[in-house]
Amino acid sequence: MTTMDKIVDIKSAERDAEKARVTGLKVVTTNGCFDLLHPGHIAYLEEAKEQGDLLFVAVNSDSSVKENKGDLRPVNSERDRCRMVASLACVDKVFIFNEKDPRTYIKIIKPAIHVKGGDYSGRLIEQDAVEESGGIVRLLKFLPGYSTTELINRISKAYKV
Repeated sequence: MTTMDKIVDIKSAERDAEKARVTGLKVVTTNGCFDLLHPGHIAYLEEAKEQGDLLFVAVNSDSSVKENKGDLRPVNSERDRCRMVASLACVDKVFIFNEKDPRTYIKIIKPAIHVKGGDYSGRLIEQDAVEESGGIVRLLKFLPGYSTTELINRISKAYKV
């Protein structure tokens, strides 16, 4: 399967998730901006894949990144961000979501496991949606020192931008 074959629309992701469930495979979901891919993202996505059989990554649309991160973001377009994430061996499917939070796509995909980074705490906004379809939420390790915002700040400082 090529990188571009991994990038699908939500309907295709829904069909693929249903096929996986029928055959007894565990679908894992996660989401994020993945604006500038860095070692923290890679470690997180590799650990996410270890939680089940297939890893589906929902990438925030350009408009939702702007809404969540401000007018200067994203640095890379949604298409480019999808392609970077899809190029990772641990990722099975990538799709774009436009909503401010992941509840809509979770209700469609119905993952066995939904993961978030360890920088989150407390009850996640999407937890009820995951549990409604019998799934569980797991918080994974967070690698300190790796965030897109920190990376952008280091680059800006180094180049006095």
